[in-house]
Amino acid sequence: MAAIALKTQATSKLLHLNGSMSVVYIKAANYSSDRKPNLAAYKRGTGGRSSFNGIVATVFGCTGFVGRYVCNKLGKIGTQLILPYRGDFYDAQRLKVCGDLGQVLFTPYHLLDEESIAKAVRYSNVVINLVGRDYETKNFKYNDVHVDGVRRIARLCREEGVERFIHLSYLNAEEHPKPLVLKKPSAWKISKYLGECAVREEYPTATIIRASDIYGSEDRFLRSLVNKMRSHSNLMPLYKNGLATVKQPVFVSDVAQGIVNAARDDDTKCEVYQAVGPKRYLLADLVDWFYKLMRKDEKWGGYIRYDMKYDPILPLKVALVNAISPAYPLGNLHWEGIEREATSDNVVIGVPTLEDLGVTLTHMEDQVPWELKPFRAHQYYMDRLGEFPKPDPPPVYSA
Repeated sequence: MAAIALKTQATSKLLHLNGSMSVVYIKAANYSSDRKPNLAAYKRGTGGRSSFNGIVATVFGCTGFVGRYVCNKLGKIGTQLILPYRGDFYDAQRLKVCGDLGQVLFTPYHLLDEESIAKAVRYSNVVINLVGRDYETKNFKYNDVHVDGVRRIARLCREEGVERFIHLSYLNAEEHPKPLVLKKPSAWKISKYLGECAVREEYPTATIIRASDIYGSEDRFLRSLVNKMRSHSNLMPLYKNGLATVKQPVFVSDVAQGIVNAARDDDTKCEVYQAVGPKRYLLADLVDWFYKLMRKDEKWGGYIRYDMKYDPILPLKVALVNAISPAYPLGNLHWEGIEREATSDNVVIGVPTLEDLGVTLTHMEDQVPWELKPFRAHQYYMDRLGEFPKPDPPPVYSA
């Protein structure tokens, strides 16, 4: 019997369990509405950007840090991309080269405009939500983006019959976080937790990926710590001198690969994955290593790391930066960012990680030296081969 590709049609059922009503999302992929084969669903090509693998993916947050990597990896395997964008089209236009001609489509949208969101997901079988906000502005607060916006996207995906929904969250999101640097619980962590709850309510079969601090080109982890705005010349204030914070950073390409692998595997429905790196480090050891890579150790004058509670300059600098540039904190210097910097990564034993998605994790000692090379001191000094020994990687935290 000849095989034919048939257009999918979504249905939903209401089930009464233990006296309460639950929404169970069921996908029926038997026939199209007009009972005709949908030839556009055929896989075409031998693989690669010039092929079509049968997946039509909408990526919200495509112009962001993680979104660019996800779009590249999806286009590389022949995925047709629908990329919603907000603001200037030219910010998203560079993603056109992720796929072959006709495989990358753009559509304007707004988080408050349900029709534009529905239009963006109507023809997709996979929707990936990477929308996030590191700092609040007058137009978008944390709850507007992480809770209400996510709920709206998830609900419209369910109503439009989208087969898969993947949501990127935060590893340390919780309902009642303990304040470390701030005087009250972090609104960012709370909004991320409430966003996960909203996704589960609106789209029960969603896949949630909880990521730790993500590093890579144009990141906001490495570049926040080594930025000149973060330190005072050779003085580096850290929460409890960096000795009370344990980090497990993950490379952005690994996170993107995990999202792509989850999109291609139906067994990842209803699952939660932790996107963390292969090793754990003390923040103090990481910062020491960063400054050695930037040639700011003892040979070049050294730097002093100390507890930020003894620093009267940092609060004034943060207040000044946010007063001068409220729409975009210079050097990513703001209190919520410093709170996340001071937060230890809480990896739950037994919860699957990126390795369970088939991702080979990248080690920091293999990638970070290349990422920090533009920040080296005395860039124009022509050092002799072997003049500067390669710094030893930071010790792994084993407690």
